Amino acid sequence: MLYETVQIWDKHPEATLTSYVLTSDDELRYPPLPTVLVCPGGGYSYLSSREAEPIAIQFLKEGYNVFVLMYSVGAGAVDYTPAIEVALAIKYIRDNAEKYNVDPDRLFTCGFSAGGHLAASSGVFWKHPAVRAELGDCPVDIARPTATILSYPVITGGEFAHKNSICRLAGRADKSELTEEDIYKFSLENHVDTDTPPAFLWHTFEDQVVPVQNSLMYASALREKNVPFELHIFPKGPHGLALSNDLTGANVKPVPHCACWVELAVKWLRDFFG
Repeated sequence: MLYETVQIWDKHPEATLTSYVLTSDDELRYPPLPTVLVCPGGGYSYLSSREAEPIAIQFLKEGYNVFVLMYSVGAGAVDYTPAIEVALAIKYIRDNAEKYNVDPDRLFTCGFSAGGHLAASSGVFWKHPAVRAELGDCPVDIARPTATILSYPVITGGEFAHKNSICRLAGRADKSELTEEDIYKFSLENHVDTDTPPAFLWHTFEDQVVPVQNSLMYASALREKNVPFELHIFPKGPHGLALSNDLTGANVKPVPHCACWVELAVKWLRDFFG
């Protein structure tokens, strides 16, 4: 396995990409593998370790190469900075597909909470001028993920928003300072179009931090543009379940019924993308 960490953007050296990838040797002959890029959550204020390496290990076990993106948070997360970082990460992986034994046509982003907002942003902002300006001379779709996996994602900046996440992106100290322009800009349901990649979403009905309406709104926007998706709403469970097992249950009590989300996501990926 190739395990290494690289910086992806000189302007924000804190943004790093860590690989968990299976490479061939004298005895093992892996074909180029589908790949998952993991974006941990944390409200754009910190990065959750429960939604980083444990997720990578789980997808690695399923036969996926995995990268974990540690993107800018806090004051560094303002505006399109995280969206640029995830785009640069996707470009880096595709540019180095041979080194990392990656199938560039099967590259999926997977995010949790605010990291779900970022994973979804990779699907709606990959061709935004602010993002494209940092990618240099390259194919226009190089940063478009093949699909997105969104776990209890922050989506909207409106009525059902996780206001702290939106305030971080907008550079506002408090939700009272948010403008209508801020809310529209970072409400991803407003930016879905026919070029947005398919999505797998899961959420819990009881989520009191990021209301379930976030996933419902994104799914509705995808349906309106005829973009395929799979959506699972589990009846029980708090926000931040991660794998919903004892491995990631130190701060959030696991709900065993929700732990099947990984199996469901992998089946969806294999059924539709091979």
